Amino acid sequence: MENSISINIPPLVHVLAVLLTGLIAGLFYGYDCSVVTGLGKLNNETYLQAFQSINKVILRPYFFISFMGSLAVLPVAGWLSYTRGSSTAFYLLLFATIIYTVAVVGVTLFCNVPLNEQLSKFNVTAATQNEIAGMRALFEKPWNRYHTIRTVAAAFAFVLTILSLLKGKQLYEI
Repeated sequence: MENSISINIPPLVHVLAVLLTGLIAGLFYGYDCSVVTGLGKLNNETYLQAFQSINKVILRPYFFISFMGSLAVLPVAGWLSYTRGSSTAFYLLLFATIIYTVAVVGVTLFCNVPLNEQLSKFNVTAATQNEIAGMRALFEKPWNRYHTIRTVAAAFAFVLTILSLLKGKQLYEI
């Protein structure tokens, strides 16, 4: 009798889609609950410096693995659900993929990142108090608005991936 390990890839991909999407939803939610509120209480100069610092440290491999990993794994999980005959799981994952792509990745890349780049070029230590106040006014409200959009979208995509796993579980021999 041969000892062998059999790995059933489709359920692993599906669970990975749930995990990665959940990590981003949790990151954005936690950030909204704590960091956004905490930064909002700081004076203008400290706010801008703290945000510049956070923007530098967030750009790490484990952030990109979950952020871009969701973008890659969601459609694969959807395709696997489709090929296994679960139209409900497929459509849930399709909607999760669209929401994640447009309202999480799209909003991040086309709204939050340009604001972050604008802020990174701003020299807080060389600026006057009026310039600092002006930069905060240009940055804070739009950034928070876009962050709220992507937070809600990430949470919704996460819920859809959970529902898709529940609807598609009969397809997997686990």
